[in-house]
Amino acid sequence: MNKEVQTQSRNYTVPLITITLLFFMWGFITCMNDILIPYLKQLFKLTFFESMLVQFCFFGAYFIGSLIYFLISISKGDPINKVGYKKGILFGIGLAALGCILFYPAATFSYYPLFLGALFILGLGFTVLQITANAYVSLLGSEESASSRLNMTQAFNAFGTTIAPVLGGHLIFELFSEPDGTFSAVATRIPYLIFAAILLLVGLLISRVKLPSFQTETEETVLGWGALKFNHLKFGVFAMFCYVGGEVAVGSFIISFLEETMKFNEAISKNYLSLYWGGAMIGRFLGAISLNQSISQAKKAILMLGTATLVFLVIFSIVNLSFEQISFFLVFILLNFAAFFVGKAAPARTLSIFAAINVILLISTMVNHGEMAMYSVLGIGIFNSIMFSNIYTLAISGLGKYTSQGSSLVVMAILGGAIVPIFQGYLADQFGVQHSFIIPVFCYLVILIFGAYCTKYLGHVETTEAKSGH
Repeated sequence: MNKEVQTQSRNYTVPLITITLLFFMWGFITCMNDILIPYLKQLFKLTFFESMLVQFCFFGAYFIGSLIYFLISISKGDPINKVGYKKGILFGIGLAALGCILFYPAATFSYYPLFLGALFILGLGFTVLQITANAYVSLLGSEESASSRLNMTQAFNAFGTTIAPVLGGHLIFELFSEPDGTFSAVATRIPYLIFAAILLLVGLLISRVKLPSFQTETEETVLGWGALKFNHLKFGVFAMFCYVGGEVAVGSFIISFLEETMKFNEAISKNYLSLYWGGAMIGRFLGAISLNQSISQAKKAILMLGTATLVFLVIFSIVNLSFEQISFFLVFILLNFAAFFVGKAAPARTLSIFAAINVILLISTMVNHGEMAMYSVLGIGIFNSIMFSNIYTLAISGLGKYTSQGSSLVVMAILGGAIVPIFQGYLADQFGVQHSFIIPVFCYLVILIFGAYCTKYLGHVETTEAKSGH
């Protein structure tokens, strides 16, 4: 476990702001995939299955990168302990910036495999950041306030995913598109060069900012696959696979679904996609309050109401929709309130409740039409909010010396974001987008059962806060 050996007081405000900006860009660029999918689908005349290769390459890189890191760790020791968190973060930023820069030749030659290669490199960069940045934030201050800092940076990560559909969609579908409205690969060149420049600027800031000096104590290197003797870890890895797969699949198909169901074009649909990811941001803020057992129920209610109102107003100011068009979302916020209070700050129970609600919403998406179907699919985002953190912490609870190994296995399960959308894409080609949502239904059923399993067998574990982000 990482420990700070320097006890002198330091001001971590500037380093924390810099890292928070990185989290924002990380979330923003990741969510840009949901804009790229319908864009590249029309540009290259792809099937849904072929367009889902965007997510396959991006999230497949998470699996490959995590596997390489895991194999190095169990054979030669933790690489980050050797090179340091700062160098690890800078390497991840550089790799991600390279992935963005590679969009330029991909767009110039208008060649789909080059886009996929750029996304794979981009995913590898974010894999390194996934491993390093979350842990580093916990070191920028006292141990007691570590969870607060992590929740804050993850909220800004969600803020990035919220504005990406609006701003990114404007850049690609409008600002840099052809004057006659036709699709051209060159529309992605300038936006991704801008993203690369911002990432490099953040990297420069991190390299210049005086960061605290940390010394790490290397934990025992555990050889073999001993962590897999824990049943709840194996179940947790599968649950994480299903969660990331379900979340990414739903987000990837929202624009196509609204085009098919509501006859919206991309310029309109991107605003509703922003609501889907904005829901996750609201839920994370509310989760940080609700799952804090040191706050009284009355104070929780007041804080949650104020926070939800403020964040909702922020989202309303971002999306190009009227209050009447997004007022339905208030119903989901109230339902989210109720679900949190029924869950009673128990991570496993809350996870099952949220998963059950998403199963109902997905079934409604499949059987209804028009606005009811649209509202149902958009409401899923707010109930995805706490799933990553709860699954992660429940999966690695009680592992002892196998915690690091178990954590690596859970991160590898992000592979679900590569595999599940591919299967949904195949069904969408065969039976239509609306019926293809049966795939994430099964994903959330697995999560529901995992929550129930942990409620029964890990009920004594008080795991209310996660130390990792998506």
